[in-house]
Amino acid sequence: MHETFFFLSSKNFYKSFASKPFVFYWHVSEKTLTLEPKSLFCILCLHNAKTVVATIMADVMVMKEIEDTALRLGLDLSTLDLDSVRLPPGENCGILSDDDEVYQEDNLEFESGFGNIIVVDNLPVVPKEKFEKLEGVVRKIYSQIGVIKEDGLWMPVDPETDKTLGYCFIEYNTPQEAELAKDKTHGYKLDRAHIFCVSMFDDFDRFMKVPNEWALPETKPYAPGENLQHWLTDAKARDQFVIRAGSDTEVLWNDARHLKPDPVYKRAFWTESFVQWSPLGTYLATVHRQGAAVWGGSSSFNRLMRYAHPQVKLIDFSPGEKYLVTYSSSEPSNPRDANRVVINIFDVRTGKVMRDFKGSADDFAVGGAGGVTGVSWPVFKWSGGRDDKYFARMGKNVLSVYETETFSLVDKKSLKVENIMDFCWSPTDPIIALFVPEMGGGNQPARVSLIQVPSKEELRQKNLFSVSDCKIYWQSNGDYLAVNVERYTKTKKSTYTGFELFRIKERDIPIEVLELENKNDKIIAFAWEPKGHRFVVIHGDNPKPDVSIYSMRTGQNSRVSKLTTLKGKQANALFWSPAGRYIVLAGLKGFNGQLEFYNVDELETMATAEHFMATDIEWDPTGRYVATAVTSVHEMENGFNIWSFNGKHLYRILKDHFFQFLWRPRPPSFLSPEKEEEIAKNLKKYSKKYEAEDQDVSLLLSEQERDKRRMLKEDWDKWIHEWKRIHEEESLHRQKLRDGEASDEEEEYEAKDIEVEEVIDVSEEVLHLEYGQE
Repeated sequence: MHETFFFLSSKNFYKSFASKPFVFYWHVSEKTLTLEPKSLFCILCLHNAKTVVATIMADVMVMKEIEDTALRLGLDLSTLDLDSVRLPPGENCGILSDDDEVYQEDNLEFESGFGNIIVVDNLPVVPKEKFEKLEGVVRKIYSQIGVIKEDGLWMPVDPETDKTLGYCFIEYNTPQEAELAKDKTHGYKLDRAHIFCVSMFDDFDRFMKVPNEWALPETKPYAPGENLQHWLTDAKARDQFVIRAGSDTEVLWNDARHLKPDPVYKRAFWTESFVQWSPLGTYLATVHRQGAAVWGGSSSFNRLMRYAHPQVKLIDFSPGEKYLVTYSSSEPSNPRDANRVVINIFDVRTGKVMRDFKGSADDFAVGGAGGVTGVSWPVFKWSGGRDDKYFARMGKNVLSVYETETFSLVDKKSLKVENIMDFCWSPTDPIIALFVPEMGGGNQPARVSLIQVPSKEELRQKNLFSVSDCKIYWQSNGDYLAVNVERYTKTKKSTYTGFELFRIKERDIPIEVLELENKNDKIIAFAWEPKGHRFVVIHGDNPKPDVSIYSMRTGQNSRVSKLTTLKGKQANALFWSPAGRYIVLAGLKGFNGQLEFYNVDELETMATAEHFMATDIEWDPTGRYVATAVTSVHEMENGFNIWSFNGKHLYRILKDHFFQFLWRPRPPSFLSPEKEEEIAKNLKKYSKKYEAEDQDVSLLLSEQERDKRRMLKEDWDKWIHEWKRIHEEESLHRQKLRDGEASDEEEEYEAKDIEVEEVIDVSEEVLHLEYGQE
């Protein structure tokens, strides 16, 4: 026997009736219609097509009002033949709603309103006397997931048998709770014969829109898209960057030769929160309330794809740009519950959701013991390389590794790691470095392990004792791994720091221990040289800490060695050039933007500078230029500066309410290391062309500067000429003021001292003399 499901849109009823919910019972055999008040809104053709149940959650007329209206009109509802009723054509049955004008003017989109309702099928069919018991069991299961609305659980009853029909409707306060209930209870085994089949109520509407007959899809002619890598062919070999200031987002070329940026594309309100380049620079992602979008091109920046995810807050690309991860968090209806988290993984090109993860914030909490309730972003970390083959996340005492071929767990199970606290993928190989702290009060030591994926084989392990904290740093080529270990002293009252250095590509992965000269120094910053063998550490407790530079190889020696220590530097952050060799020692926050451009090859400072109150520093992908920025965290001096690699200030742009500065990443070079080495050896031959271009630009700038000075000189001469003209016109007036003296030259005047006596005032006073006085 077939079950047929169909829907009747609520829109017509909403506009035609007013006040309370009711239910239609349509008896096919008797051709009668009865109405009863209900709370859920649905119209379904139920088992064996004998009864149509329509439960409407909208403003409709109370049964009493219907009866009163029929009585006033002199109608007997019991004798009314509903088959003879013919409604006027049209969606609104010819009845104009007061809201129609509003809908048309604002062009609003409304949700169907069923997103918070689920349908639970395959329930036991029970008689009336067991109805309350079954309802209590179902309510207990589903109230643990979210708050069920009052009268929000309804199990239809067959009026002929007085038995339930084997399914129910549950209405939650929010769609997020409904989706979570579906995900957690679909396939729930109540007993051997009853396994829940849970669907969203909205899904039925989508199923009914599928046409009965298959139609050949329309074939669209091929339209070639824009070359998304065309910007890499810029004749001047310039790099692009994006900035956000106020409501505007701009993409610009860095035209350092002309000492100014060259505009590419500008758009107001392009994003609602932030923008983000994809790792290879192909896409620019924007974030909106409805979801995320990616844009591409060298100048036009057309929208390439949308990714629907309401209230999305964070996004993250896979290293090869194949996938986009989006994150949203919503507050539950019960304030005591954790926030509801939704994470989607999209295929970037098709926009298809490859996998979604839903749950409470506690389900995605970072920390092996589950003590940390905050969600650290990104939740999922991708394996190195451009194939985007694996991604992983930490759970409570487990490390879940997924493969992107099926988006399921590797070997269909997670890796059990008791009390895991942190992990990190190699940038180039499917190797995971993970950290497990001490357990059992110190009886079981902490450890760092290297795990090969997909075999899950442990390649290397190092036990660590008296560990307070641990941080993992991979070198960009995956050749080395540094583990910064902070240990307790014997008294447990203080800590000291050391490094465990793994040589990943060497046989048996040897490990070296590095301790600072002063073991009590605090580690402020650590950074590997990109594609190199050196690393830099800022350490110390003084207001001006020290900076030490180390190498993993020196000549034929493969042991770690210190190259130099720079004493008393105003630095708390390190920024290596992407090409290595050069590094910026930066003093941010309390150091007010102190900058030191350092050549690690020569071990010498190239320049020192300052960008007052700088908050961000970023090298361009070629390692030729450095951008420093003051964002809106400060109210003053918002904008950015562009510097050369050796610390020469090139130009400055001020922008009010400045939020973001991001260089556009470049994909890796297709040249082999051997070819790059050959080019470096013959650089003078290749550089002649660019030196000539630089000279032409320099001459052009010099000519422009000369033109500018010439214009200023002409303006000055014009002003002098005008001043002389006015001076001549006023000469007679000045001569008159000088009592006929014609000359304006002060040297021709004779100075004379003339004494002039002038009576200022005269007063008389009578003095009375007494007798005997003379």
